[in-house]
Amino acid sequence: MKKHGRKMVLLLAIFFLFGIVAQASAFELGARGYLWFPDLKKSDIQTTVGGIQNSDINTKDMLGIGNKATYAAEVYGGVGKNHVSLMFTPFGYSDNTVLASPLTYNGVTYNTGTAIQSDLQYSMFDLKYQRDLINMENILAGFSVGGIAQIKYSTGSFTMKATGAGFDQKKSFNSVIPMIGIGAHIGLLANLLELRAQATVGGYSSNNYSYEALADLSVTPFPFVDINLGYKILQLKMDTDNFKMDTLYTGPYLALTVGF
Repeated sequence: MKKHGRKMVLLLAIFFLFGIVAQASAFELGARGYLWFPDLKKSDIQTTVGGIQNSDINTKDMLGIGNKATYAAEVYGGVGKNHVSLMFTPFGYSDNTVLASPLTYNGVTYNTGTAIQSDLQYSMFDLKYQRDLINMENILAGFSVGGIAQIKYSTGSFTMKATGAGFDQKKSFNSVIPMIGIGAHIGLLANLLELRAQATVGGYSSNNYSYEALADLSVTPFPFVDINLGYKILQLKMDTDNFKMDTLYTGPYLALTVGF
């Protein structure tokens, strides 16, 4: 009888320890898809050839590039206080216009009245690591605040083609910017309604930096599924390989999250 009692106590102790470890090492895994409607507040591009700066091209006013919706895909995972995510966001703008004034791009001058086809295509990859500093997820509806370390990698190209003259200039670019920031999560109604906010900033010079901030409200209509409605601000400024670009986006987004 004593042997059975000892076995029962040992078994209960094992289950108790397992529960503590499982709670301390809470596991999460999921994916999130975004549909973003950014207002292109700023989009300036400039090249340097032979040490000479070419025209500072305002792509909105000079080339007619306007607003365009985009998407993003994110995968995330975490154990305990540690969370990692990777997000991919593509940007693509193409338009046709007739130049109202001359400009020089990549060492080539395009005269007034030239019919121009412009094309800006690039992709942004964001790798984030967040470490919870305050975690009260099991109190009331839940609350957590964490520090974020982020790497933003951007790669793409900008092309200007003189459709009537039959020549074009294309310049490719790559940019890597380290960032730090803070993220917060607030549960508003048990596991049904939540608020999430993040803000990061970083760079290594006045011509190479980025900042972004987002906040969204999520509703959980079904287990493991969240619908997010939010707003995002993003600025990216780079000066790399004789190519400068300065962009600023602001706008709302919708997102669908599937995870556990």
